[in-house]
Amino acid sequence: MTGRVAGKVALITGAARGQGRSHAVRLAAEGADIVAVDRCADIGSVPYPLATEADLAETERLVEALDRRILSIRADVRDPAAMREAVRRARTEFGRLDVVVAQAGIAPMGAAEPVSAMLDTVDVNLGGVLNTLHAAIPELEAGASVIATGSLAAMRPRSGAADPAAAGYKFAKQALSHYVHELATALAPKSIRVNAVHPTNTDTPMLHHPGMYRIFRPDLDAPTREQAEQAFPAMNLMPVPYVAPEDISHAVLFLASDESRFVTGMQLRVDAGGYLKVHPWVSG
Repeated sequence: MTGRVAGKVALITGAARGQGRSHAVRLAAEGADIVAVDRCADIGSVPYPLATEADLAETERLVEALDRRILSIRADVRDPAAMREAVRRARTEFGRLDVVVAQAGIAPMGAAEPVSAMLDTVDVNLGGVLNTLHAAIPELEAGASVIATGSLAAMRPRSGAADPAAAGYKFAKQALSHYVHELATALAPKSIRVNAVHPTNTDTPMLHHPGMYRIFRPDLDAPTREQAEQAFPAMNLMPVPYVAPEDISHAVLFLASDESRFVTGMQLRVDAGGYLKVHPWVSG
């Protein structure tokens, strides 16, 4: 432990598994106490299982094994009152809140009810982030860091008629990127930083489900993971199918730490060159 975020308290949504768990463990390893928020229940339109109470308990175990404190809270980011209560409990438990990582998200591509999936995606991936930030920001003080999870999808051109859930995902991440820019501008005079991290495909349950596989292999009726992974590198310029959650956590740690104390409004891509693949250089 090198203590890059020692003494800080970090609230992380979607913390039961995937990127959220990885961020919780990484920040705890560097000295932070953790507030781990997750719904721990499925959403009807999402065609793959979401995190469970057992998953959240495992995140708690991993953080405690690092000799850090953790407060686990079951809450749905779509519920503003629930997020205000989560923040209240965090302040009561730890007396402060220094870092907010708005990570919770869904990607229900290939859902049986595509319009419902689109609506739920926007509710979680955009509305849930706004609910989290709006609950937390009044409790933040100078030096605090707000980090939102975007996506390379927000920066790629649309091609053809998109799956409705994919369209909702792209819209939510684009709107979030814009909001991060404006919120960072508003909070800079208070010395509160706001940044977004934009991953490419990441090796989590959100990526590995049949609906997502069909997005990447529309030439097959029921592509396997192995068949989908043959197409995953098309997103990237580096010859890899996806990055690991830990690769994103490195960026989150930097933005949470005082090493980035003058970094705000950043759209930080961890995308294996995916942006470079589809965008020319632009000055300014």
